[in-house]
Amino acid sequence: MSKLNSSSKPRTKDPRIAIIGTGFGGLGLAIRLKQSGIDNFTLFEKAADVGGVWRDNTYPGAACDVPSHLYSFSFEQDRGWENRFGKAKEIHNYLRHCADKYQIRPHIRFNTEIASADFDAVNGFWRIQTAAGEVIEAEIVVSAVGQLSLPAYPKLKGSDSFQGKTFHSAKWDHDYDLTGKRVAVIGTGASAIQFVPEIAGQVAQLEIFQRSAPYVIPKPDRVYPLVEKTLFKKLPILQSLDRVLQYSTHEIRLFGFTTYINEMSIVEYLFQRHIRDVIKDHKLRYRLTPDYPIGCKRILISNQWYETMTLPNVNLITDNISEIIPTGIKTKEGQLHEVDAIIYGTGFAATDFLAPMQITGLNGRHLKDAWKDGAEAYLGLTVSGFPNLYMLYGPNTNLGHNSIVYMIESQVNYILDAIKTLTKKKLRYTDLRAEVQNDFNKDIQTRMKSTIWAQGCTSWYQTAEGKNTNNWPGFTLEYRKRTRKFDLKSYVQVK
Repeated sequence: MSKLNSSSKPRTKDPRIAIIGTGFGGLGLAIRLKQSGIDNFTLFEKAADVGGVWRDNTYPGAACDVPSHLYSFSFEQDRGWENRFGKAKEIHNYLRHCADKYQIRPHIRFNTEIASADFDAVNGFWRIQTAAGEVIEAEIVVSAVGQLSLPAYPKLKGSDSFQGKTFHSAKWDHDYDLTGKRVAVIGTGASAIQFVPEIAGQVAQLEIFQRSAPYVIPKPDRVYPLVEKTLFKKLPILQSLDRVLQYSTHEIRLFGFTTYINEMSIVEYLFQRHIRDVIKDHKLRYRLTPDYPIGCKRILISNQWYETMTLPNVNLITDNISEIIPTGIKTKEGQLHEVDAIIYGTGFAATDFLAPMQITGLNGRHLKDAWKDGAEAYLGLTVSGFPNLYMLYGPNTNLGHNSIVYMIESQVNYILDAIKTLTKKKLRYTDLRAEVQNDFNKDIQTRMKSTIWAQGCTSWYQTAEGKNTNNWPGFTLEYRKRTRKFDLKSYVQVK
């Protein structure tokens, strides 16, 4: 294997490729590169193991909300999933298995965080600097850090003054024993609805601070019996067929996110039936009922959330937080909630793509300046003025209805073809034409207005100014078609 190194080299036949991150995106691209006979790549991983969010999120109850047969690589179908919806540890083990089976680990530099990347237009390569100060050169850089890698913390007065234990759900402190403790949970998003039911029976008192109620519907999960797992292993076609069925049923769910079709009437029925069956207290049910259209924010799935809200040691608080003091949390109504620990279930800084890396492209332009009005990229993959820089799971490629792994595989196809084109044409670099990016993103934002996400609520899909920088407003099949080949005509070509 020809590794990247910090010394300057003349251009070789194959470009040197730097991949940042080893989640689904980074590993998926690395595997496809090897399968294509391209070996001149290195993955940079800030942690000591592969896995991305599935390595980092070890909180109790962590699991996926997309069925495992669909939330996996098309070329590596695992036949031994324990549940219909994979647990975090199981998905992490799957990614470790992929890294081992396809011999990707020799290409990975662990415990290496990338701090910055600067493009050298004269020589046609990126000068990458690690957090330790090492400088590395590569013709092509691919960011595979995703949208959910940077934990978000709310800006609360006095948050540093608390004398008890605090941690974010994405950085769970397993050494801290919650048994018998008074615990506050700030946030009621996707992570909280998974870990809250798991710890409710362990703590003495659980204070749930809810800013906005989520829509929660039943999770159609189950354990695969031995006979079913055996059939999947003996007859792989059965799992492939199940994958196709799941993909198809998920794909048509896009209609529910368009305001002019059915406004998610079926899903809203499931929500209403679920909450009425479990929450008999009318006042509590009112506080747990969202005040925005269903689908405007991420729809959550759980079979234990509402049951947990009825437990005697669980208290739902909908008053706004005024400040955090050494002994607990004060609300704006003046009530003090004394607690021993605060757990932030406040999600991720999803709109801060590539942060905290500093990316500098042509003419010294910083990516953060190019994105001052909100991140945008052509097909979510590349940005004008930043040659040979690609992203996996970039702006406007998140989904509300299907598997992101399918989108990542589409992106990998495009990047792979871009690398082959660069080599075949003997180009120094390609740079996306500004008008192509502008036209694409104008169309995306216009289409976004006809989705349920644009109906007045705030969510992690949007910037503070209300621009949806995260979601793809169409079918995944459309995206697959548009990324099937690298469209060289959309780029300035420099030899």
